[in-house]
Amino acid sequence: MPRPTARSIPVSIASLASLALLAGCSGGGPASSGGGTAEGAGSITVNASDTACEVSKAEAPAGKITFEIANKGSKVTEFYLYGTGDRIMGEVENIGPGLTRRLIVEVPDGGTYTTACKPGMVGDGIRAPFTVSGQANRSADTNARLAEATASYKRYVTSQIEALVPKTEEFVTTVKAGNVAAAKAQFPVARTYWERIEPVAESFGDLDPKMDGREDDERAPGEQFTGYHRLEKDLWVDGLKADSPAIADQLLADMKELQARVATVELTPVQLANGAKELLDEVATGKITGEEDRYSHTDLWDFKANVEGSQAAVAALRPVIDEKDKTLGSTLDRRFAAVDTLLEGYRDGDGFKLYTQLTPDDTKKMAAAVDALGEPVSQVAGVVTTP
Repeated sequence: MPRPTARSIPVSIASLASLALLAGCSGGGPASSGGGTAEGAGSITVNASDTACEVSKAEAPAGKITFEIANKGSKVTEFYLYGTGDRIMGEVENIGPGLTRRLIVEVPDGGTYTTACKPGMVGDGIRAPFTVSGQANRSADTNARLAEATASYKRYVTSQIEALVPKTEEFVTTVKAGNVAAAKAQFPVARTYWERIEPVAESFGDLDPKMDGREDDERAPGEQFTGYHRLEKDLWVDGLKADSPAIADQLLADMKELQARVATVELTPVQLANGAKELLDEVATGKITGEEDRYSHTDLWDFKANVEGSQAAVAALRPVIDEKDKTLGSTLDRRFAAVDTLLEGYRDGDGFKLYTQLTPDDTKKMAAAVDALGEPVSQVAGVVTTP
């Protein structure tokens, strides 16, 4: 999930270098625009600083909207467009000082939305209302290839959550039985299915923090540290506690609620493209740094799952990509293959080495491979939204 932690998330030197090269490119290709007009005239600029989030327009017509976010502050920041109930319509994470990132969002329904910058990637961010007027056809409604792409990815998400729920239930049952060794073995397996579909899961802003929040995330007064990572700490650090079974039961209940919501969610091609990049951002800010599974150190399981999820989203869009850009697909294939080959070198039985077994050179190689993959993936949203 996007991490509203009380400290800035570590970013590799390689990641920062790559992001500098990608300034203005991430989340879309060179011909992306807001409201369906040409880039520049139609894009909405966002000047983000440590204390402000200056959005050049507070409204836009329904359809494709492009935000160009420039971080003029001293802290790493994020930008979000939220719908009702903090549903994430689109997001860009890990915008370093001095960098510009692009976010393309497809918003077919008029209404009141919310923009937010999160300097330091902390808390609820600096928010403001944003109005979308009118209605627009979803691109998937008017383009058969895009319609099949979203349907294909929806089938993928459904298959993953159909495995996620029983695997989580198995993990919960084992925790409640007090079988620590078995629960430790099941923990990274269950999370694999979660991490593959994380952009969809985290789009439900009320559920994601409960299931995937960290101990030092900001919370409202009285809110508990719950979910996977609370149980992770119980299993690897503190030992199971009196309330561990209740925490486990709540995780399963929330997971079943997520399954019910995902069954009715309507995805857009742009969400697929943005999600593919978001998963690689998750790798760069959480898995390569060891921040994700800080107690179990099973980060490489999540790394692999994030990459698989990104590849699934790109694969669903591949017919459209190949139609509109004859060279991008082959580049994506090579870069995904390079990351897969690198990860296979860290296999340990059916799983992976622990993060604590990695050397600085190992993490440097991983950062470089993910950065190289992130560059072509960042172009996908722009390509699929090009008329």
